[in-house]
Amino acid sequence: MEVFVAKNSGFCKGVEYAVNTALSLETDNAYILGEIIHNADVVKAIGEKGLKVVESLDEIPDGCSVVFRSHGVPASYYGECEKRNIKVIDCTCGFVKRTQKIVAEQSAIGNYIVIIGERTHPEVIGLLGWCDGTAAVLNNPDAIPVELAQKNLCVVSQTTFSFDKFEKIIKNIRKLCEKTVAVFKTICYTTIDRQLETEELAKKCEAMLVIGGLNSSNTNKLFEIASKFCRNVFRLSNADDLDYSKLKNFKCVGIVSGASTPNAQTREVLLKMEENTEVKATNSMADVVAKIDNESKFKKGQVVQATISQATEEGLQILLPFSKKEIALSKDELDCEQYNVDEYVEKIGETIDLLVVELKPNLKLSQKMIRMLKEEEALSAEIEAGKEFSVVCTGTNKGGLTSQLGTYSVFVPAKEIRPGFVKDLTKYEGKTLRLRALEIRKTGRKEIIASQRVILQEEHEAKEAARLAREEELFSNIGIGDIVEGKVERVTGFGAFVSVNGFDCLAHISDLSWTGVESVKDVLEVGKVYQFKILKIDKENKKVSIGYKQLQPQPWDLAEGKYNVGDVIHGKVVRIVPFGAFVEVEKGIDGLVHVSQISYERIETPASVLNVGDEVDAKIIALDTEAKKMNLSIKAILPEPERTPRAPKNNEGGEENRKARFTRRANSEDELSTWSEGSISGASIADLLANAQNNK
Repeated sequence: MEVFVAKNSGFCKGVEYAVNTALSLETDNAYILGEIIHNADVVKAIGEKGLKVVESLDEIPDGCSVVFRSHGVPASYYGECEKRNIKVIDCTCGFVKRTQKIVAEQSAIGNYIVIIGERTHPEVIGLLGWCDGTAAVLNNPDAIPVELAQKNLCVVSQTTFSFDKFEKIIKNIRKLCEKTVAVFKTICYTTIDRQLETEELAKKCEAMLVIGGLNSSNTNKLFEIASKFCRNVFRLSNADDLDYSKLKNFKCVGIVSGASTPNAQTREVLLKMEENTEVKATNSMADVVAKIDNESKFKKGQVVQATISQATEEGLQILLPFSKKEIALSKDELDCEQYNVDEYVEKIGETIDLLVVELKPNLKLSQKMIRMLKEEEALSAEIEAGKEFSVVCTGTNKGGLTSQLGTYSVFVPAKEIRPGFVKDLTKYEGKTLRLRALEIRKTGRKEIIASQRVILQEEHEAKEAARLAREEELFSNIGIGDIVEGKVERVTGFGAFVSVNGFDCLAHISDLSWTGVESVKDVLEVGKVYQFKILKIDKENKKVSIGYKQLQPQPWDLAEGKYNVGDVIHGKVVRIVPFGAFVEVEKGIDGLVHVSQISYERIETPASVLNVGDEVDAKIIALDTEAKKMNLSIKAILPEPERTPRAPKNNEGGEENRKARFTRRANSEDELSTWSEGSISGASIADLLANAQNNK
């Protein structure tokens, strides 16, 4: 199942401010006029904190405090509170305040106010209190009162009203009215974005989940919009309302939530879905609000005074202002070199300063962080000046990586992690990041926006510059035939890459040994340093070829003194040609056994007696190490057979036979003269033939 979560989900800014304000209030003598938002879970949490919800100012005693929620109230409420010395904590949404001001100003100049919205909604009720009360409230495009035709109108909208429906009502008003119609599009832009995104998701998803309080107007608008474009729309107040059996057959599900829906509720719905099946979440929310707890009256980074109530081996139990519940303070968070429980037992009843480090999921306090703050300020000055610093990535959001440096939150945008696109941000979680600050925000929520990419880029550029410098130096100072020292960095099937003054040169496998090797590792070892000879330089393509064997003696160079005429060697037949066989004496040294030196008996071809791979013994009958030639004889170490003399017949064979014998001898001379490895003995072939003829 693929799940799309709307980007514009959860608390809007106005609702978030109202909820946080209510939760941070001291509960004594504080009241909220109406439900803070239309969400049962949030209202319950605020109620558990001890804040009292009332429906009328008459229920609030004089001299107490009252919270005006984000929906706003009639103008007269401010005057009444002032008369009764009731302190107003005004959480009216900024967009609602703008609408109130428009209504008041337009009503004052005589324009008739038309409010497009729901008459029973708290925001609309509040807006009616900013004009003379003779306003019209419309929410049906087909029900425009005809009496509006003769009036100069000022049209505003409930900030959470349907944008599409608003446009239809305005169109019909303009058709009907003959006089001036001043239209103020006071729908909150976040509401419009939320509605448009709901429409887009509903068009492409098989099913939609709309999460939020069942009495939430803006959430119900989202449900209406989704229902127009999707056949399967489910309304949920929270995760308890989710019936997964109704979703399991859908491949694509969209999730939207209202402006009064905590992100935590959407998160709970997602987790419940994940419990049932493997869910691929797309466009999931960057941050989800953790559960609301009783300690949320504190602010992160705030220093509070706490009273030590107990001391144990694990740490302290402390009491915070306006709290009857003890909170554990780990010994690891105390500013001491070594924790001694007895010392702190004596301090029970004393107060200590503690820094609020975390609020969610549980309140976390620290004494040692106060000292670290001072050190941190000095460090932040260095960081601001461009000094590199390191943090461990603790999380991700849709925009990048998150971490913490003391009281500063650290954010690394995705494009600043490294050069190039990073597809999977999660792989950086738990990894150390090397950063340089791009921006430091010291007021409000302290934050460092940083980049690792700039450091990596600089290092890459520095390495590249150093590499180019090494190349330039190398090519300026080397020549073909030079002897250089290099370290073997890596090997491949075709050779070894050798670092010569930091530049990679190639030693091809054919240039490693005179006798040839199957593997580079038979000759060179990775990490070791050897001497090489420069064989080829290609400045244009930045390539240098080097050889190792060129500095090693060849087998023939060692043959003199090692082999002598008359020695008997043991070797292997490696090649057979019509005029003889080549025997490998050792790697790199071959000797020729001419066909005439194979046997005392006459043979037609060497292949009729020998095979490649045969091991044979032979005597060296001629050796020229400079010419790299060695003549061998197998028959020389064999016993010579006895010969039976035969009297020649007169004129045997006649002239033709003599010519034939001469031709055979001549052919033998041709064969010998074409052997590139040299003569069989010091005598020439012609002399051998002449002697043979004379002897005959």
